[in-house]
Order: sequence, then structure tokens, then C-alpha cells
Amino acid sequence: MAGVIAIVVAAGRGTRAGGDRPKQYVPVAGQPLLRHTLAHLAAHPRIDAILPVIHPKDRETFAAVAEGIDVLTPVDGGASRQDSVHRGLEALADRDPDAVLIHDGARPFPDTALIDRVLAALDTQAGAIPALPVSDTLKRAEDRRIVETVPRGDLWRAQTPQGFRYPEILDAHRAATDPSASDDAALAERAGYELTVVDGSTENIKVTTRDDIHRVERWLAGGTETRTGSGFDVHAFGDGAGPVRLCGVDVPSERGLAGHSDADVGLHVLVDALLGAIGAGDIGEHFPPSDDRWKGADSAAFVAHALELVRERGGAIVNVDITLICERPKVGPHRAPMRERVAGLLGLASERVSVKATTTEKLGFVGRREGIAAQAVATVRVPAA
Repeated sequence: MAGVIAIVVAAGRGTRAGGDRPKQYVPVAGQPLLRHTLAHLAAHPRIDAILPVIHPKDRETFAAVAEGIDVLTPVDGGASRQDSVHRGLEALADRDPDAVLIHDGARPFPDTALIDRVLAALDTQAGAIPALPVSDTLKRAEDRRIVETVPRGDLWRAQTPQGFRYPEILDAHRAATDPSASDDAALAERAGYELTVVDGSTENIKVTTRDDIHRVERWLAGGTETRTGSGFDVHAFGDGAGPVRLCGVDVPSERGLAGHSDADVGLHVLVDALLGAIGAGDIGEHFPPSDDRWKGADSAAFVAHALELVRERGGAIVNVDITLICERPKVGPHRAPMRERVAGLLGLASERVSVKATTTEKLGFVGRREGIAAQAVATVRVPAA
């Protein structure tokens, strides 16, 4: 997809985070918050231009903030966020981009992988939003008295940038009659467009309060720590015919692997590595082989569980490295789809995933083709203790 323009909404006057100035201009780690946002977007190779939408009284302030960053001439915002976005969309009519990313100026960490996921979804959908699944128990209260526990299974916390094909989101804004819509996806939903959710990022926070400012400053000043976990596993070949499943991909093989689940040794070591990085035990504790629920289970479910635990701790996966050790089957022809499968399960860019293969030079049980071994290393960034 070509012609992607990011609209950065920064016309608000909220001062809860900064006291005497709009939060987007509050200094964070030596630079205004909005400059961090603009710099992250400008660094993405698929974003062709950035259109700021700002308050008309902020033009001089904004010019100083954006100095040295290539942005389009700012558009004056309106009375509401929806009005500001609409003005930005109309200002792009002559450019007629293929797609737009609509991003809050007070979200300073839209990372490359997150933006990639949003843009990739636009190949098949009219719109896509990054979001995180709700992990906390939700309560509905009246006058602080709990009246209901709200099921959280299908609930997500929406983030930005929200991506849309340009003609569809422009039409949705032109047809909007309710200025209270909480985000652009809500307008697209009302217009009948099909949207999808992609994995968000725990670091992609929206700064609202002074506490949020402190949190961002801690991150930028090294308020996170990097942890490493490792995994090792072995599965023997069984009596049945193949294929074998490795890293979520079925690979032709004369014999299948024996194991209580689908015996995917590649994903099993990945799970152990992720759990190890956050000190959460091992795969056997979470999915004991004595429990018939996991007989024949798809190991992708184990990965999803480990990923949720990482996110619940405020963590973000930096990269994973998996090594498969076997004489047969040949892994090389299947490495690329394995890598893509693991990246998809973890919501990572494929460049953050490595899948390698080696042999034992015909030594030991692997050399005798009695089974397959695997090991993995996962690097996870978590809030500093």
C-alpha cells in the first residue's frame, strides 16, 4: 500500500498533566511530549507524510516543537476531537492518500511493529485499530455500589494510531451526526464498515495525568529492565506417521512426534522461555500433561497464555530466538513460514523472531533420529522493580 499519511491530533487544551500548558507541550525527558510522538511517526518508513492538527493559538509553539521534523502545514483544530480529525481529513482531499493513520499527539510511543500491524490489516479491511485485551475484572457501579460484574472475554482497550482507507473514513466523518463519538473507529462502525483489531502495545500509553508523565520519564530514563528467559525440550518420534508440527507449521515427516498436546517442541520451548523471563514457572505448571484438557491441544494456545502473562506484568517482548535440533525432517525449507507463524502469535515484526536449525553430527538420540530437541531464548522488557 502506498500513500499513507498520519494525522496527529494535538489541538486539545487539557492541562491535567502539565498545569499551565496543554499536555502535548509539557517537557518530558528534556523534550515536549508531542515531539516524541512526531519523531516516532516520522521514523516509520511507510508513513509518507504527517499532518498535525493543532489549536490555532499554538502555531508558534508547535513550530518550535516540530523543528527539524518533516511535517505538513498544520491544520487548525475544531471544538471537539471529532471535528479536529474531520478537518484534517478534508485537508487531505487534494492528496487523496490510500490510507490514513489517526493518532493522538499525547501517545508518544507508537512503535514500528504496532504501525506495521495496523497497515497490514488495511490490505483486507476498511479499518484497523490496535488494542489490548482487558485483563482486569470489570465492575459496574452506581453511587460506588457494585451492581454487576461485566464479562471481559470480548472486551478490548482501544489505542491509536487507528488506520483506515482514506475514502471510507472521510465518508464516515462527513456522515457523522454525533460529536460525542469516543474515537474514529466508532464512526466507521456506525457507517457500516468492517474493522479489525490488531495487537496493541503496553508501552503505547496515552498521557493524561502528571503520573503518566512520570511514567514516561521513567521509561525514557531507563525505568524498565530487560530480562532473558530460556527453554529446552525434547520430544521422541512416535509410531505413527507424520507430519510433525514445529513452530506452528506442519512439516512432512515419516513419523510424528509423541507428546501430550500436539508435541510442537518449538512452541513448547518458546513458552518456557517467555515464562522464565517473567519468573512465572514452566509450561508443565500451567498445562500439566496429567490434565486431559491438553491432550492433542494446539500449542498456540500455550503461547497465547504466556503472552497474556507477559502483558499482565506490563512487559513487552523484544525478540525471541528458537533453535530446532534434528537430523530429520529438514527444517530449512520451512523456516520462513515458521518465523511468520511465531511472529503472528506474539504480535511481533518478523525481524524480531529467529528460527534456526542444526544437527548433532549424528551423535546421541538426535543423531540416531529418535527424536527432536529444541531450545529458545526470549528477551522481555518489563517495568523496573
